[in-house]
Amino acid sequence: MMRELRTIWWDKNGVVIIDQRLLPHKLKYLKIRSYKEMAKAIKDMAIRGAPAIGVAAAMGLALAVVNAKTNNRELLMKRLEKAAETIKSTRPTAVNLFWAIDRIMSVVRETQSGEELREKVLMEAIRIADEDVEVNRKIGENGSKLIDDGDRILTHCNAGALATVGYGTALGIIRTAYSQGKKIQIYASETRPRLQGAKLTTWELTREGIPVRLITDNMASFLMQRGEITKVIVGADRIIAKTGHVINKIGTLTHAISAKYYNVPFIVAAPFSSIDFEHSIEEVVIEERDVREVLYIGNVRIAPKNIEAVNPAFDITPPDLVSYIVTEKGIYKPDELKHLAK
Repeated sequence: MMRELRTIWWDKNGVVIIDQRLLPHKLKYLKIRSYKEMAKAIKDMAIRGAPAIGVAAAMGLALAVVNAKTNNRELLMKRLEKAAETIKSTRPTAVNLFWAIDRIMSVVRETQSGEELREKVLMEAIRIADEDVEVNRKIGENGSKLIDDGDRILTHCNAGALATVGYGTALGIIRTAYSQGKKIQIYASETRPRLQGAKLTTWELTREGIPVRLITDNMASFLMQRGEITKVIVGADRIIAKTGHVINKIGTLTHAISAKYYNVPFIVAAPFSSIDFEHSIEEVVIEERDVREVLYIGNVRIAPKNIEAVNPAFDITPPDLVSYIVTEKGIYKPDELKHLAK
C-alpha cells in the first residue's frame, strides 16, 4: 500500500493543497498564501469535497490573520470577518464550509489581543484538519460492519482522501473493509459533468490496489438489475437532520432510486459536521455551476453551438431511499438524526 494521501496542510505561513484539477494525469501541489487565493481554489475546485473545503475555509481564515501586517485586534477581527464572507460566497451547498468558519469565529470572540487571536485561529484550523483524519478512520471502522465479503459496491463522485484531509468517508469504509481482508469489487461511476469518479476515485483506489471498474453514470441501474452491484456507498455534502434528506453530488438521487427498486442497500457516509441541525430542506441552496462544464469535456465542446444547458452541482435524496447514514459517532437510520441535536 502506498503512502497515505494528505490533501491539505499548513506549511510555513501558507497552506499546501493538491491541485485536484490536474488528476489523474499529474500530481501537483499548490501553495496558497492568502484567503483570496484560498477562496479561488475552493471556487475553481482545485480543492473539493465537503470535509476538505471545510478545512480549506478554516485555513483560509488563518491565512487572513497570520499574514496580516498589524497586531491590532480590532483590525484583525475586521479582516477575519471579511475573509469569512468571501469564503462563504464560494460554494453555498456543502455545510462543512460554514461549520468550519463558525467554529473558527467562535474561538476568537473572547481573545484579548491580536497576538492571541492569531494563535487561536491557526491552532483551531490545524486542529480541525487533524480531527478530520481521525473522524474518517472512525467512519471507516463503523461502516465496514455493513460490508460483507464478496460485496460489489457502487460509489459515486469522490468521497475519498481527496474529498477530505485524508482517508475519506465513503472510500474510508471501502479502505477499512479491504484492509480487513474482505474481497470486494468497486464500481466507480464517472460522475458527469466534472468526472470526479473517473478522474479521482479510480486514481485513489488503483493507487492502493483496491479492485475498481469504471462505469458511465447511466450503467448503474442495469448492473443492479443483473445483480452485479450489491451495495451503494456515497458521501454527502449536507444531511438535513430534521428530515434525513441527503444532499450530494448530482446523480446520487438517480442511483438511490435504482437501488431502492432493486433492493440494494444505499449507504451514506459523512462526518457529523455534515449534518445540518439548523435548516430545513426548503432552505438549502443548490449550487448552479457554469454550464460550460456540461457543454464541454475538458477543452472539447461536445454540444452544438447556441444550445442551452443546466448544471446543478448537487441533488437531494429523500430519506426513504437511504438505508443507513454512517458517521464517526455511529450508524443511523435517516429518521434517527433529528434526535441527535443535543
